[in-house]
Amino acid sequence: MPPGAIRPWAAILCGGAGKRLRKVLRGRPKPMAPVAGVPFLDFLIAHLLKYGIRDIVLCTGYKSGVIEKHYRRGIPGARIAISREEKPLGTAGALKHAAARIKSDPFFVLNGDSICAADLRRLLRFHLKKKALASVVLTKAAGRSDVGSVLTDRAGLVVKFSEKSGRCAYVNAGIYLLDKKVLAFIPKRRAFSLEYELFPKLKNCYGFKSRADLLDIGVPERYKTAQQVLNLKTPPGHPADLPLKQLAKYGQTKRGSHEISIRHHNDNAQDKKTGQHDP
Repeated sequence: MPPGAIRPWAAILCGGAGKRLRKVLRGRPKPMAPVAGVPFLDFLIAHLLKYGIRDIVLCTGYKSGVIEKHYRRGIPGARIAISREEKPLGTAGALKHAAARIKSDPFFVLNGDSICAADLRRLLRFHLKKKALASVVLTKAAGRSDVGSVLTDRAGLVVKFSEKSGRCAYVNAGIYLLDKKVLAFIPKRRAFSLEYELFPKLKNCYGFKSRADLLDIGVPERYKTAQQVLNLKTPPGHPADLPLKQLAKYGQTKRGSHEISIRHHNDNAQDKKTGQHDP
């Protein structure tokens, strides 16, 4: 890692009640939904580890104890901390609650019930080049109207953010890069939403367009699809090895030099291309 650079941190939003999946999951919180013998959350952690993002805060709520018990044993290469909310705080409120645990600026945020192949290195370059307060990964809608639609101008500036309210060419993929300054816009100790309340009000929020597909497990039908896409026979060895192999097949993870670092003072951190699309 270059001198003066720091590794980015990530927060994963794991606190949702997952009411539509309760009959399927039988007492598990949604991010712990089993896929190929491991929790879905392991796939998100594996994708972060690909980019050298090792410090991960799990923002938990509903059935937090299940998540805490599982990750107490650790994941090779990752340093996992838990930020447990005692009452539902929403997606933004959960980040405000976890703020003291997150040590990098900017920091990544991932929804705990979806996965997308976005190139996080390019996302970081894009974010720094645009001097954005927030960058939202966007993927093609593919006819879906049940996820947040986002409209940007030519420069990538978000001009309209409509969470689950109509059709649009691009939708919110549930991956964000946020400057810590945005935390000042989030009230303390009450429910507050990134999608409904924070992003629509930010004047310096950019959309990073990715060609990657979006997989989510929000309802039983899509959970079944995710299982079909990611399910392979469990190989021998530590369960944490599994998602890396799964994601390689899905086109999301290839072993190699992908690690990223934050260098605000270095122009090399900026992508010489437009930076608005994954390759």
